[in-house]
Amino acid sequence: MLILSCSSKLRLLEGTLRRSLPDTLLVYGTVMTINRGNPAAQEVLVDSWPEFKVVLTRPRREVASDDSDLYTNTYIVYCRDLGDYQALLATAGAVNWRQSFCILGLRGGVYEVSKYVTESKGIKLEVFRYFNYFHPDPSSMPEIRLDQAMKLSSLDVSHADLLNETWSFGGNEKSRKYLATLIRHFPSVCLLDAAGHPVSWVASYPFGAMGPGYTLHEHRRRGYMVMLINLLAKRLHALGYPSYGLVNVENYSMQRLEESQGFQHQPKLWYIILHNPAPQVASDNSDFYTNMYAEFCQAFLGSVGMIN
Repeated sequence: MLILSCSSKLRLLEGTLRRSLPDTLLVYGTVMTINRGNPAAQEVLVDSWPEFKVVLTRPRREVASDDSDLYTNTYIVYCRDLGDYQALLATAGAVNWRQSFCILGLRGGVYEVSKYVTESKGIKLEVFRYFNYFHPDPSSMPEIRLDQAMKLSSLDVSHADLLNETWSFGGNEKSRKYLATLIRHFPSVCLLDAAGHPVSWVASYPFGAMGPGYTLHEHRRRGYMVMLINLLAKRLHALGYPSYGLVNVENYSMQRLEESQGFQHQPKLWYIILHNPAPQVASDNSDFYTNMYAEFCQAFLGSVGMIN
């Protein structure tokens, strides 16, 4: 296991991952943000260098200080071989098994690897699977005519409370802090009414994907979300990022919306695997960890692919 900290190696890794898009979307987006200031304080592990079969990104120890913070304690994996991924995951120091955390990947078998590695550690697992939608050329997307009654803007950190309130199972301090970080450091678009209040918005994640998005109930069915997805996809593309997001397998209306804008349904599913050491915690804490699961899942369910 090697931690890549050299800027030239990280730039080389970014270029290598780019040539394997869209299979590398998640880890490529993360490495891009690391190479552009690293606002989420991530680091990169590889099984070997310069030839590698596994890339695992994780939060730096100084930011992953809360063992229950599933928002911050997020790992991204790309692997060419599941055996090599299993070996890296089992390497001492690669993962903090005492924490609740999640692993995101775009390859079948990553859940089975987690299950095998954790079966002797008393770790509870939950896995969620989503469709992955990727736009190969957002510059070709249709031109958008803005609603003259609305002002196009970016989200401001003062909007974090509103975003947090619109998350079902949200409203907790960890989710508010997470949203504030997204707003502060990553691209977003929103529509403001005449009074300057957000009525519809889409933010983006530290791994480059579009997500959390929402339209206030009284402003729905006006095409605002189509408009904002179009604009954010183009903005991410202009910055060099891929334009992609996840969609629930049963959210047919969002699937149609994505496809109408030229997003392509990818054959590989998006896996979110939650790792929870709750069985090792005293029973009076079990509800706390259950609630943390629900809150974290809803953060992803509130993404661009699962707008309420």
